[in-house]
Amino acid sequence: MKKSTAFGSLLLLTSQLVAPHALAQAAQDATAEASSQEAEAPQATEEEVEISAPGAGDTSDEIVVIGRNIPNVIRATPQVVSVLSSADIARSGEGDIAGALTRVTGLSVVGNGFVFVRGLGDRYSSSLLNGLPLPSPEPLRRVVPLDLFPTNIVGSALVQKSYSANYPGEFGGGAINITTRAAPRDGFFEIEGSIGFDTATTSELGYTYDGGSHDVFGYDDGERSVPAFIRAAGENGTSVTDAAQLMQLSNAPTTVVFENNHIPANWSVGTSFAKTFDTGNFRIGLIGSAGLSNSWQTRAQKQQVAIGADGGLASDYNQVTTDNRIIANGLLGIGVESGEHLLRFTNVYIHDTLKQAIIGLGDEENFGIPGQFGVPSFATQNTNWFERQLFTSQVVAELDFGAVDLDLRGAYANTKRKAPYERAFRYVWDPVVADYTNALSAPSSATIAFSDLNEDLWTGAADIAYEFDAARPITLSAGYAYSDTTRQSYRYFFRFVGPNNGPVNQTVAQQRPDYLLSDYNLQTYGITLRNESTGTGAAAYDASLEVHAGYVQGEAELLDGLRASVGVRYETAKQRVLSTGAVAGTSLDNDYWLPAATVTWNFAPDMQLRVHGSKTIARPQFRELAPQLYQDFESSRQFLGNPLLIDSQLYNAEARYEWFFARDQRITLAGFFKKIDNPIEAVAFVAGGSTSLQTGFSNAPSAKLWGGEIEAQKHIALDTLGGDFFATKRLVLIGNYTYTKSQIESGNQLVPSPILGAPAVQSSLLFDDGAPLVGQSDHLVNFQIGFEDTASLSQLTVLFNYASERVTNRGPVVEGVRLPDIVEKPGLTIDLVARQGFELAGAEFELKFEGRNLTKTRYQEYQTFPDDVRVDTNTYDVGRKFSLSLSAKF
Repeated sequence: MKKSTAFGSLLLLTSQLVAPHALAQAAQDATAEASSQEAEAPQATEEEVEISAPGAGDTSDEIVVIGRNIPNVIRATPQVVSVLSSADIARSGEGDIAGALTRVTGLSVVGNGFVFVRGLGDRYSSSLLNGLPLPSPEPLRRVVPLDLFPTNIVGSALVQKSYSANYPGEFGGGAINITTRAAPRDGFFEIEGSIGFDTATTSELGYTYDGGSHDVFGYDDGERSVPAFIRAAGENGTSVTDAAQLMQLSNAPTTVVFENNHIPANWSVGTSFAKTFDTGNFRIGLIGSAGLSNSWQTRAQKQQVAIGADGGLASDYNQVTTDNRIIANGLLGIGVESGEHLLRFTNVYIHDTLKQAIIGLGDEENFGIPGQFGVPSFATQNTNWFERQLFTSQVVAELDFGAVDLDLRGAYANTKRKAPYERAFRYVWDPVVADYTNALSAPSSATIAFSDLNEDLWTGAADIAYEFDAARPITLSAGYAYSDTTRQSYRYFFRFVGPNNGPVNQTVAQQRPDYLLSDYNLQTYGITLRNESTGTGAAAYDASLEVHAGYVQGEAELLDGLRASVGVRYETAKQRVLSTGAVAGTSLDNDYWLPAATVTWNFAPDMQLRVHGSKTIARPQFRELAPQLYQDFESSRQFLGNPLLIDSQLYNAEARYEWFFARDQRITLAGFFKKIDNPIEAVAFVAGGSTSLQTGFSNAPSAKLWGGEIEAQKHIALDTLGGDFFATKRLVLIGNYTYTKSQIESGNQLVPSPILGAPAVQSSLLFDDGAPLVGQSDHLVNFQIGFEDTASLSQLTVLFNYASERVTNRGPVVEGVRLPDIVEKPGLTIDLVARQGFELAGAEFELKFEGRNLTKTRYQEYQTFPDDVRVDTNTYDVGRKFSLSLSAKF
């Protein structure tokens, strides 16, 4: 069979008009093939090129390409995309896909693995796995954090920055499509292991606690099981007064924090395999992988909360946090190929656990004069266990019937997050006894929280494309997609109190936490557990999002070298958040027509110009709607959703110039503009009667975002230097720069207050007119310089990453005055990755050395007040990280 098309660029991408996963899979296939070839291969010219693609068994197909051959996925697709191939991921040396994506033009990672595209937050981007959506294990989010995905299960990642109608309508900054590894033609078995250390953590002082016997693997052994009486009390809103029940709670294993003067080294182990075999007319491929990693980080944090317009402090704390993160992952994929048809069955499992211990000392404005006794007024201790899990099972059928392509996709995904035994103790300095005491009455306290989240996502889609037999290529496609997301979440919060909600007997107030709550004290001194789950927000909520969508899309060559992709998507969605108690819920029922068009002019053999325009949407995420407190383990800050938020609508425009002057070498220039109606912004506030900083959400009236980006990739052969050593060596230079500017348009319009239950407020009280959007950096710079051998695996790469300041939260409003925004300063980081391959005893080995954050760049989040007064919201040193790994492939 022969297919002829003047779209020579399409090659393996003939189904990319049909489904997002096909484009991502093509990116993986094409980049994997390109990476195995010599970079300086002769460039194809404007002529007919014939390529043979082996099929199942002994048959083969020929694809005849007429026109300009463009052997590059970025150039081939009619949309604006960036591709992170397996070779790119390996060169960066990153352990998870979130880190690797920071090397892509216009992308940055904020917080715990959430990717910002061109300055727009994670809520404006969608994350797909093999073209299918994923649920999130985060309590108040609908977007999955990408640091969950270790690179050992990822084949490639494709970032589409211009919208096309075959993608979900929630598309602001872009769509990130992660493609899992596929079985290669040749089978293999691989094992790997690594060890690493952090100069600020490894073999240094840190804190931890016993927990359970299986903690090293990230799984609880039952020590933290939630007792039935806690569930009953949480559901019914009652307190627990029975000492016999309270004695069932885990005490010392989840309470006693102890010093560890030699925090262990980081380590990881993994294995993977693949096998392909033919049977009759079928080719069957099997691939699997499993991995386990265990890492530590200690942070000596400065955390301050400002309450005055001059920078006066409500609280000032120094705390040391030690995180122990354990990730287990697995992948099992089966592919069946018969002629032009392909069936894929993919299963992914990720289990991510964070065990955390925190010790702090500080002062608060509401309780005496800071340091009046020569010591901090308060001593605090927290122990936490955050367990996140993701599982998805996907079936994809790609059926090729000549001029007709049919894609069928279906998936089930489940995420869980369990945080049992979130314990917090707060002791106050008593000058009478010259010691810190905890009488279980303000200002001292002992609290415990239990939270659980479960989310299910069912998705299905069907796409069909027809290629007309015409003088010029014309392809028409249409499709339908359905998704149904349901979430159940609870957070039960309790406070230990003395008799009649008063203080406990002073004879035990000086005792350490586990003695304070010992069985003897519970029975003797009348200690009870007061339910405060509904003190702020809802104890539990159910959420759902049901989406029906259909689209039509066409691509045609209008004139020689001029082609257009035009489509429209209709999307209707019902989003619900139903809370327990008297807290208001959310009910959104909207439908949209979302047009998109991209015109590409291939005006020279190696150059093209793209122009794009579209309309997209961004729905509030569950975390932004749910009126439930959530403790973020990274910032130690509490988040509270706002049920009054509404959808955002975006209008997008872009122009892009691309010059592909050699294989895998290019220069691109782009300019973009977005207008956003009702953008959702994070707004900080100080909870009434407290000195803690919380984050809420509100719709700003509107915003504009614009900017430009430049990307260049160049290979320089070093064989001209002479000698055998340089005969196969080259320099690889990769750089990109993105300039982004945004402005919120704010005046006297009424917007939802971020404080639960409060009336609407004037926009100008929350947002300064002309202020940048949250998370947007004006400047993003990535640069890589590598020294490589084209004949064997030998690479040395230095990577530079810079991001300018960005707002993380709008400043809180205190007594009618809005304080300065909270700003993060990412700064410059420099990494080094060295890879060396060698053969031994018939096996292929790879030795890799990594050095991260060589600049020792600190994490800084702060506010700046008049007279250059700085308040550190969350600032700490980040160590240099070094690791050595070895893998063997048989």
